[in-house]
Amino acid sequence: MILTTTPAIEGKKIVEYYGIVSGEAIIGANLFKDFFASITDIVGGRSGSYERVLREAKDDALKELEENANRIGANAVIGIDLDYESLGSNGSMLMVSASGTAVRYQ
Repeated sequence: MILTTTPAIEGKKIVEYYGIVSGEAIIGANLFKDFFASITDIVGGRSGSYERVLREAKDDALKELEENANRIGANAVIGIDLDYESLGSNGSMLMVSASGTAVRYQ
């Protein structure tokens, strides 16, 4: 299955549009990651643990999007948009949502 942020697939003809599909992932950051991230905030640098969590959430959301598109007969999703939100009282939860248009191409 092709997943793309572009509105078309170069060299392919879209023959059917199925509509919008989406996938979501909500992942909680644990106490240790929060602690080490706060140290990184103080001394500077990148937070590898948060980057891994963010990447995992994105991958999970795209996987769910692909499964939903496949279920309705699509073989590609175009115009994918990724949104990131923090949830919870302290922003301790991360939500990634992916949405796009499910299509069939030849």
